[in-house]
Amino acid sequence: MTRVAPCYLLTEMTWPEVQQALETVKMAIVPVGAHEQHGPHMNESCDAVLATEMAKRLAGRLYPRVLVTPTVNMGVSPHHLNFPGTISLRPETLMAVLYDMVTSLKHHGIEKVLFLNGHGGNQSTLGLACATLYQELEVECYYAKTTAAAKKSMQAYIHSTLYGHSCEREVSEALYLAPTLVRRDKLVKGDIVEGGRWQGLRPGNPVQGFYRYEEMTRNGCIGDATQASFSIGEAIVEEALDGLVKSVNDLLGAAE
Repeated sequence: MTRVAPCYLLTEMTWPEVQQALETVKMAIVPVGAHEQHGPHMNESCDAVLATEMAKRLAGRLYPRVLVTPTVNMGVSPHHLNFPGTISLRPETLMAVLYDMVTSLKHHGIEKVLFLNGHGGNQSTLGLACATLYQELEVECYYAKTTAAAKKSMQAYIHSTLYGHSCEREVSEALYLAPTLVRRDKLVKGDIVEGGRWQGLRPGNPVQGFYRYEEMTRNGCIGDATQASFSIGEAIVEEALDGLVKSVNDLLGAAE
């Protein structure tokens, strides 16, 4: 696991330490993950752990202007429920948790929040949460997928047509950030169900809709995890962090 720079982590602070940190903190980062199947070669905590590790590194680069809250370890994952172990929240449940967290943060004087998301299934709920929280609480809320800014590295190193879940991208990120998530001796390609209705509902199609993950993959994976590596993970994560740091600095700098 890579070394993490000093940062403010609420889970490791006393209240006097938080009080002192609030003299410089302008934004809270809320890691948001999921607890869902990731095939035979990744722990089900994957999304929550990767969101947490990314949040720590982002906070280290932005120290002392941000702090990291406790992680929301479960997300909106109904499409994975038929694989054993998945725990899914309703969108309104996730919304309620985030609403209460942001209400508490505002009470402490923090009026900017970034939801750093490790699970694609949370994105639409986070978008609605940001709109609601801004209008009802007057707190500036933003959301970002952990590695969405790593476009150059994705293009250079990820060659599967279908990827994004327990694939060479996600396994590489884990090998760099949290290698204990990965069962290296069990890495496999996605066992894709060809010809299913899911193919017409994926992002990029004119019509999208809900489908269960077993309709797309028999083993819960897509892409080719056997191609994953620490070095690919390093390239993706570091490029993503560069993009996130710039975006957050722009948001914080504009208000100062």
